[in-house]
Amino acid sequence: MVYRRTDITPGLGPGKERCVGILLKGPRVIDPSQGLDFIGDLLIEGERIAALGEGLDPEGCEVVDCRGLIAAPGFVDMHVHLRDPGQTHKEDVYSACRAAAAGGVTSLLAMPNTTPPMDSPELVADLLERAGRACANVYTAACVTKGMLGRECTDMAALKAAGAVAVSDDGKPVQSSLCLLEGLAKAEKLGLVFTAHCEDLDLAEGGLMNLGPVSERLGVPGIPPAAEDCGVAREIAAAASIGAPVHICHVSTRGSVELIRDAKRRGVRVTAETCPHYLLLTDSALEARDADCRMNPPLGSEEDRQALIRALSDGTLDAISTDHAPHTPEEKADFGKAPNGSIGMETSFAAVWTALRGKLELREVIALMSNNPARILGIPAGTLKPGARADIVLFDPEETWTVDPDKLHGRSKNTPFKGMELTGRVRITYLKGKKVFEL
Repeated sequence: MVYRRTDITPGLGPGKERCVGILLKGPRVIDPSQGLDFIGDLLIEGERIAALGEGLDPEGCEVVDCRGLIAAPGFVDMHVHLRDPGQTHKEDVYSACRAAAAGGVTSLLAMPNTTPPMDSPELVADLLERAGRACANVYTAACVTKGMLGRECTDMAALKAAGAVAVSDDGKPVQSSLCLLEGLAKAEKLGLVFTAHCEDLDLAEGGLMNLGPVSERLGVPGIPPAAEDCGVAREIAAAASIGAPVHICHVSTRGSVELIRDAKRRGVRVTAETCPHYLLLTDSALEARDADCRMNPPLGSEEDRQALIRALSDGTLDAISTDHAPHTPEEKADFGKAPNGSIGMETSFAAVWTALRGKLELREVIALMSNNPARILGIPAGTLKPGARADIVLFDPEETWTVDPDKLHGRSKNTPFKGMELTGRVRITYLKGKKVFEL
């Protein structure tokens, strides 16, 4: 199947198209949004995709030899902590977007637990104005409750008018169940995506890692899987009670998977994501007491990891995000006192492909990292259709490389994958037709 432009420049001869753009020559083009998987060409003109197909040969283009690479819609990361405003010593919108570009991420959703929290139209507008100069498309979630205190809902209509596309109190759950119901109802009415951090704070209090044999062996306080499971059950029950949609963030336990699977069978309007670290690592990674492997929710058991992979295969989980959470080396130096979180955008595809290769098809992975999150968020991304924004990732699915934190492009280096050999590497990223990363 060939999709191509139809305007012809007089005097160029039969079949010669007017072109002042970029021709990506010879990649394997995979776009689940169109059901495409073929070796051919992709033409960019300005900020848009002009054509894709076999044997495109316009005159006057810059030609990029992409043989041996995969061309796919740029990845969409729907769970990113920019630390901007207020914690820009860890990351800011520009450094985060450099990391995004290096990982093939062309669109991202910023979480609102900034300093101060993203609970006012002025903060939303300021972030989005500055993000217009960054090398990724930045969307933002605003807070469900004022100050993220869990007691009083924000003015969601004003936040949407300022540019927010979602709401969340991520970092912690909405504390008041009354506020949770009110927030779910308001978000649906306004067309905002409600993304939920699911955690029972009483059960999780004081824990540093997954409760299990590894935590017991290390003598480290553990967080029981029920802390997440109870939170997921609460959110599902609230959404089901009023027929509202809810998106469950960073799923990490087999119990949560079963709750989501059952809810979908019952027709509850629930979608859910997991993260690369839960697919590739388990709590055994904390044997070395490396705080870069501490995040919330914590790395789980091998049984949890396998359950997540099955859930991606059968559609229980809809998307893969990173929960990119930068911290400084000083903050991460003390295992017992370090804040939770790890970075992940630059390694996202490689970590996912290393974990899922042989279990999911490449087109399925691309859908989970691009088409599906774009659909959930309702943003113009995740497709290579002619006329769409030319947000494109080119990667080599066979290349192996070792993660060196010092060579990563973001400001913080707290990756749980340091020193690991991963398979799959991003080579080039285009944002609105402009090359923003090349290895």
